Amino acid sequence: MVAAGEWRDYGISMLKDVAVFSIFRRTAEHPIYRIEKRPKLAMRQQQYAVIGMDGQILKRGGDLRQVLRVLEKKLIRSVT
Repeated sequence: MVAAGEWRDYGISMLKDVAVFSIFRRTAEHPIYRIEKRPKLAMRQQQYAVIGMDGQILKRGGDLRQVLRVLEKKLIRSVT
């Protein structure tokens, strides 16, 4: 989506207990989406989560492909 111009920048953070992929509209802003992997939650709440700009969990699951589908729905726009 960066190559398509929908997103302007992204960042990857590796912390002790979580890996985060952040998606930015502009480099200097807060991320519009965060995709987190928390292996410790694999048996409880599932390890992958897509989190919106306001901190709300948009989708959580054990399969990354299924979790990322929430972003595809957000990108569909009506053309009038």
